[in-house]
Amino acid sequence: MSDDENAKQICEKVEQSYQIIGRKWVALIIHALMDEPKRFSEIHAYIPDLSKRVLNERMKELEEEGLVVRHVVTERPVRTEYMLSRKGTELGRALSAVERWADKWL
Repeated sequence: MSDDENAKQICEKVEQSYQIIGRKWVALIIHALMDEPKRFSEIHAYIPDLSKRVLNERMKELEEEGLVVRHVVTERPVRTEYMLSRKGTELGRALSAVERWADKWL
């Protein structure tokens, strides 16, 4: 692979990553899931300005991207939890650098 092809491939991947994290609320949802799995209502409570409709859309998008795993717990009462996949956890760690920057400079 030539240097130009390699650079183009890297640019495409960087652009794709910014498209994912640039969607409104995505970084906060990932932040909310960094510590432990949460139910939909817990994520909504963590980000109260986020509507349930948009949260539902974002959770589906993050699941399709392979960043979030939806897990149905069959105990009574049945509940659904969301957790970060390995891919999502690595993205969360990368975003934590932005959080440190924001804490220092904003």
